[in-house]
Amino acid sequence: MSETPADRPALPDRLSTDPDSPFHDAEILARNVGVRFKGEDKTNVDEYCVSEGWVKLAVGKTLDRRGKQLTIKLQGPVEPYFRDAD
Repeated sequence: MSETPADRPALPDRLSTDPDSPFHDAEILARNVGVRFKGEDKTNVDEYCVSEGWVKLAVGKTLDRRGKQLTIKLQGPVEPYFRDAD
């Protein structure tokens, strides 16, 4: 049985894939969240904030001194969505 839009939780204003982040929500991430940034689908988004208009994108395979992937923060319009809704 597929979900209807009313069955889905609302996407948060800010969401992170990092389990150590206070903005991490495993339940929502398990529902296959996609992010459009400046009208283009991005697959390497580590964190987003709709109200502030930015995304953090993973940069290659480089790690910081704590073993986490390096990210770059870009400004622009952010549209999160559920991928299975397309």
